[in-house]
Amino acid sequence: MTDTRGPQPQGYDGRASGPLPGEREPQGRAAQPYHPPQAYPSPEGGAAQRAGQQPGVAAVRLPRTGARTTPRTRKARLRVAKADPWSVMKVSFLLSIALGICTVVAAAVLWMVMDAMGVFSTVGGTISEATGSNESNGFDLQSFLSLPRVLIFTSVIAMIDVVLATALATLGAFIYNLSAGFVGGVELTLAEDE
Repeated sequence: MTDTRGPQPQGYDGRASGPLPGEREPQGRAAQPYHPPQAYPSPEGGAAQRAGQQPGVAAVRLPRTGARTTPRTRKARLRVAKADPWSVMKVSFLLSIALGICTVVAAAVLWMVMDAMGVFSTVGGTISEATGSNESNGFDLQSFLSLPRVLIFTSVIAMIDVVLATALATLGAFIYNLSAGFVGGVELTLAEDE
């Protein structure tokens, strides 16, 4: 069999150690960087050549005519695999404190509105007449439902709600993590408008 590669430099063990046929420089041409074939022309060269411009000059992209320019929406399907119980506890604690403050303020505003409308005096007079006798005046609703007493009662209820809401949210995070281990969690589809 004849070697068609021509004379090759010999290595230390007697075998040829020169470049392989695909690695040799083509004879008669200067070495240039390799550019792989592209399915679409590059933005700099191809668009410029189609527009009749020089390849080095930046091409201005012309808008397409007849095509609708509606914004494209990207969507991603994500799965909530785990809820961190510590972060759920912190967030639920802060939200329940805010809800408790709103409850106390709403109770105070409602009491003031009802007092300005005369609800307590009218209903209190009716109740004291119904429960009163000759020797006693009956039940005094206005003194029982005074503003400080209503605010104290509402504050106690709000503190109990803070503790219960925080505990239930943390327990709910633990239960969600257990159930997500079995069924994979809740899947969400998020969309982004461009």
